[in-house]
Amino acid sequence: MKDSCSALLLWIIIMLPLASVSQEKDIPSLLRENNKLTVPYISVQMLQMNYQEYTVVDTRKKEEYQVSHLPKAIWVGEKYDGKNFHGISKDTKIVVYCSVGIRSEDYGEDLLEDGFSKVYNLYGSIFSWKDAGYQIVDQNQRPTENVHVYGKKWAKYLKTGEKVYQP
Repeated sequence: MKDSCSALLLWIIIMLPLASVSQEKDIPSLLRENNKLTVPYISVQMLQMNYQEYTVVDTRKKEEYQVSHLPKAIWVGEKYDGKNFHGISKDTKIVVYCSVGIRSEDYGEDLLEDGFSKVYNLYGSIFSWKDAGYQIVDQNQRPTENVHVYGKKWAKYLKTGEKVYQP
């Protein structure tokens, strides 16, 4: 009896940390839980292959954008303001992104509501872009490994690069 209790205790000690690891969310499950799929996704691979066809907009805070962003991305901030898109055709192909793809869906919804017809949310956003091995640049347009992770809660979703928490 004592041996079986010891074995059970040992099993619990070994398996408990593994159970908590397996319950940790990944970007796909995070997006399934938080997004409404109101803005169609585009994969990082598809965007990379056809980058020149899209206007890429960064919907994060200015501090996040200054640390790093996708090449030639236009910073528009977190709140939609039609002024940022003055003079842009409503059928322009636009890709919105943030850290993982939640905030950018909200921004994309506003673009669609304003009449833009070809709006896409970058699946996994800058975290997935960086994790796929694609280049990001700093505020001087130089390649960088730094990625603003928005906060410690979100940092676990970035697997590559240098995590930055403050500007």
